[in-house]
Formats: sequence, C-alpha cells, structure tokens
Amino acid sequence: MDTREKILQAAAEMLAEDMAAKLSVRAVAARAGVSVGSLRFHFPTQRALQDSLLARIYEHLLPGDAIRDRTLPPRERLLNCLRQVLAPLGTREDARTAWGTVYRAFIEPEPTEEVRAAYLRFEREAERRVEHWLTGLEAEGDVSPGHHTRTRWCVLTG
Repeated sequence: MDTREKILQAAAEMLAEDMAAKLSVRAVAARAGVSVGSLRFHFPTQRALQDSLLARIYEHLLPGDAIRDRTLPPRERLLNCLRQVLAPLGTREDARTAWGTVYRAFIEPEPTEEVRAAYLRFEREAERRVEHWLTGLEAEGDVSPGHHTRTRWCVLTG
C-alpha cells in the first residue's frame, strides 16, 4: 500500500470510529505511520485530506455513476443518483441504523465547532456530487446553463 493509501485508510478508520472526528494532520499521520511532511506532500491542507476521504467514501457507497446511463431520460438519471444518496442501504433496518448514526454524530450532541465542521464537510461533499451530476447533464445539453443554478438550488433544498 502506498503512502497516500495508508493516509486515506487511517483517516477512514478514524472517521468510522467517530463521525465528528476532526482528522487533524498529526493524528492522521501518526495513525498511518507516516511523517507529517509526507502527509502534507499528498494532502497540502487538512481540507484536501477531508475532501479526498469524503470523495472516496461517496465513490465506495455509490459505485458507478448513474448520471452516465444515457438509456434513461435526464430526469430519471438525476432521480436515480439522488436515490443512491438518500437510500444507499438495502433494508429499512440498515437505513434506520445509518440515520441513527448520523443523528448521534451531528444532531444529538451539543453543537460544538468540531461537530459543526464535520457536518459541513459532509454537506460540501454532497453538494459537490450534485454539482457533478448537473454539470454532466448540462454538458450533454440536457440542462440548459440558465436552469443549472435553479435546478441545483431545488435539488439541494428539496
């Protein structure tokens, strides 16, 4: 396993143990068994590390990009993508457990700056995914540039 992978694996383990974990550079480097300088080489900022980790998690949870399935109309493709995000688990019990974990990590505790920052990281990645889908549809001519911002707002605000 190369250094970048060791770092991402260590960060993922830390996040699995505590969804509100701050993922400090020193703590992740220590867990990965690499120097802080080595971590900084691969991830110049803490945000770059967090964004890379969250992108990896989304790619794992949402294999294959449903937005590229041109056998379906654009609206159905976008809905399928949103369904993947909103219901990535197969059973009601799995979904209930996942939402319970999110509730315990972000809603139940006192709203500390650390909890708020963790939630905002997840929110940024979700927004990035929606933006990716809409940009793909726009590039194919299925969403006009004038409607892109409005559609993005509707999707993100429900």
